[in-house]
Amino acid sequence: MVQPEQAESDGRVVPGAPEEDVLRAPVGPEHPGDGVVDEPVPPPSAHPWRTRRDYAAVALIVVGALLGGLLVWLTSDVRATTSQTGPSELPALPEATALPPSLSEVWRAASPATPEPVVANGVVVTGEGGEVVGRDPLTGDVRWRYARDLPLCTVSTAWNRPFAVHTKGENCSEVTSLDAASGARGPQRDGDAETGTRLLNEGSHVVVTGERYFEVYRRDDLVRSMEYGRLRAIVNPNKQPRTNCTYGSFAVTGGKIAVLERCPDLESGDRVTVLKPNPEKSDEPGVITTVSVGATGTRVVAVTANRVAVAAPGKLVLFDSQTGGLISEIPVEVTEAELAGDPPGRVTPTYHSTANVYWHTGSRTIALSLEDLTPRWTREGTVGAGTTLAGKALLPVADGLVVLDQVTGEEIGTIPVNRGGYGGDVVMATNGPVVLEQRGPELVALR
Repeated sequence: MVQPEQAESDGRVVPGAPEEDVLRAPVGPEHPGDGVVDEPVPPPSAHPWRTRRDYAAVALIVVGALLGGLLVWLTSDVRATTSQTGPSELPALPEATALPPSLSEVWRAASPATPEPVVANGVVVTGEGGEVVGRDPLTGDVRWRYARDLPLCTVSTAWNRPFAVHTKGENCSEVTSLDAASGARGPQRDGDAETGTRLLNEGSHVVVTGERYFEVYRRDDLVRSMEYGRLRAIVNPNKQPRTNCTYGSFAVTGGKIAVLERCPDLESGDRVTVLKPNPEKSDEPGVITTVSVGATGTRVVAVTANRVAVAAPGKLVLFDSQTGGLISEIPVEVTEAELAGDPPGRVTPTYHSTANVYWHTGSRTIALSLEDLTPRWTREGTVGAGTTLAGKALLPVADGLVVLDQVTGEEIGTIPVNRGGYGGDVVMATNGPVVLEQRGPELVALR
């Protein structure tokens, strides 16, 4: 009898051997059974973790994320900022076409952070503590508020926008522009301004003054366009012309910054330097001209497209602002005592009208022609540089205001003002029919 062919032991299939069903589990100690297919395996659970340890781990992650977010919020500038905006439209103020027969106080507000009355697009801005407030010029009512948990260094205006500078760290570092009508925050930057800084509007740039360092920001986005002096972070060494100098006073005009430098290691006298606000590289200043004044205890008074005026004891020295050449030395009544030290914020008290630069020496106001910066006339006994109203010069004196013709200096009249015993300097501005007086730490509106 013929036997069926068996499978060889080497695994080759021999004809007649039974075929192995690969779909059946093999039978053996590890796979008991008779080769029947196992029951279907259920799909994995949608919740693969269910232990207490799993839930505890997730809870810890959530709590950590919440605490981290809370910590960021607690230390963020957003939490430390209060912004109460107002209407975006401003009512038009009537223009002053005639001088008022009298002026009386209509409102006042504490404003120690404004070195002069700040008027931006019809809004009067005050600053105290860390808060900047936009006010209705006629009533003093609050239109908007912007506050930080940082003290104010100064408040100024440029391009019809208020600027607030807050202390951050050791310097006046946080510069914020605001919308005049609503108080909404605009471009902002952190800089390196020194304590006691002032902001000067050059036209398309803003200059942030300082004793050993100053910088310039571009109008559109507040990007730094120039830095000068003792830089805190030197990228390109040997690019600054004189790094051991101090700066006593500043003046600006379109396309020019004039600074009074004192460099005792290099020379005995003061030096006036005229710079571009926008050199090709921010840390490589564009010097237009620099020249020794030939005296000490001097101040930059004003700069124009063609001239720069420097006050020295007993004289006004005029230089060509393009070449640095000496134009003239004009005798003026300004004493060494009046020029002692540096002016507040390193800005000589002046007011610019369409006709003159009004320069307050400390005891008198000298009107300098805007055309060539030569003196036109002098008014004795003033307590400030003054302002203009209805086309006339309005100068503060001890008992009120004196009204003068801008060209001749001829007195037209006087307006009594009761300042309630205040006897310090008065810095002035106007806003429509409203006359503003900065009396030390207070701003007073008259009408």
